[in-house]
Amino acid sequence: MRILDGFGQKIALAMAGKKSPWGNDSDGEGNEGGDAPRGDKPKGPRNPWLPPGGGKGDGPRRGPNIEDIFKSRGPEGPRRIGGGGPGGPNFRFPQRPGGKSWFPLAAIAIVVIAILATSVHLIDPQERAVVKTLGNYTRTLESGLAFTAPFPIETVDVEDVQGVRAVRIPDAGQNAKLILTGDQNLVDLSYIVRWNIKNLENFKFRLAEPIETVNEVAEAAMRAEVAEKTLDQTFSGQGRAEIEQAVRERMQRALDTYQAGIQVLGVEIDKADPPEEVVDAFRDVSVAEQNADAARNQARGYAQQVLAQAEGEAEAFDKVYEQYRLAPEVTRQRLYYETMERVLSQTDKTIVETDNVTPYLPLPELRRRADQAPATTVTAPGGQ
Repeated sequence: MRILDGFGQKIALAMAGKKSPWGNDSDGEGNEGGDAPRGDKPKGPRNPWLPPGGGKGDGPRRGPNIEDIFKSRGPEGPRRIGGGGPGGPNFRFPQRPGGKSWFPLAAIAIVVIAILATSVHLIDPQERAVVKTLGNYTRTLESGLAFTAPFPIETVDVEDVQGVRAVRIPDAGQNAKLILTGDQNLVDLSYIVRWNIKNLENFKFRLAEPIETVNEVAEAAMRAEVAEKTLDQTFSGQGRAEIEQAVRERMQRALDTYQAGIQVLGVEIDKADPPEEVVDAFRDVSVAEQNADAARNQARGYAQQVLAQAEGEAEAFDKVYEQYRLAPEVTRQRLYYETMERVLSQTDKTIVETDNVTPYLPLPELRRRADQAPATTVTAPGGQ
C-alpha cells in the first residue's frame, strides 16, 4: 500500500499545474484549479459526458451512450435547432384561411375527377363498347352518352364496328406467296381482304387474335380456290373475278363457323405473276400465245370474208334460177350475152362472123393508136 501511495503521489505531482483533459484544472476533490476564476468559460476541449453549458450545476451527468452522441450529429456536422430533418426544413402543405390544410379537399377533388373520367363515356356513332364488371362481360353500350361504375369496378372497351379494315397478304416484309394451281403450276399471288366487325361481343371474346385469324382463313380459302383453277384462269380477268368471289364466300363460312363476329366485305387480287425464277420463260410463252391468237383471228376473218362472198353468189344464183324457171330460153340467151361480155371485155381482139365484113378488125389497136397520135405530134419551130 505504501508503494501504491508513493506511486499515486508521483502521478499527482506530475499532473500538478497541468490542465484537465475535461476542460478544467481540478484537483482530486473536483475543485477547479489553476488561475481561472470560477464561472469563467472553461478552456480546452469540452467533456463529452456533460450536458452543453459545462459546470456542475448545469444538469446531471450524461451516461456514456454512443447513440446519444450521434443523435444530434451527422456526416454534415451537428444538426441545427429547428431543422426539418436530414434534408432540410419540413414541407408544410398550404393552409386555408381558417388554418386548416388544403390536402383533404385536394384529395377529394382528385378522387371525384377520377370517378367522372372512368364513369362517363361518349361513344361515337360508328363505335360500340363492351363493359366488363370485375373482369366478366356484362353488357354492350350503344353510341351516345353512357354511364358505368368507376374503374376498376367496371372497365369499358370501345371499338369501331363500321370502319373498313384491310389486310394485305403477304405483307410488305414477307416473301412471295406461291400457290399451286389445278394444272400443277405455281403462281405468285398477293391480295387484299377488307372486313369489319359484325358482332362486337364475339369479336372481343371468341377470338384470341382476330387479325391473325383473318389472315389464316384468307390464305386457306385462297389456296383452296386457286387449286381448282388453271393457270390461265388465274391470270385472266374473268378468272380473277370468280376467284375473288369464291374466296370471300369461303372465308365468310369459316368465320361464321368460328363465331368470330367478322363480316368479309371483299377480296381483291392485287398481283398474279409467275414465280420470279421462271418469269422469262412465262413471258416467252405469253408472247407465243399472243402470236397464235393473232394468227387465229386473221384466219377467222379471212374465212368469214370468203363465206360471205360465197353466200352472196349462191343467193344471186338462186335468183337467176327462179327467172330461168319462168322463161328458160330468154334466160339462157341473157346468160350467154353476159358471159360473152365479161369474157370479151378482157381481150384486144374482136371477131365478127357477118358477110362482107373483114373477119378480123383490130379495133382496140386502132383505138390505141388514135389515142397516142396527139401525144406524139411535134410542133414545127415558128408555129408552122
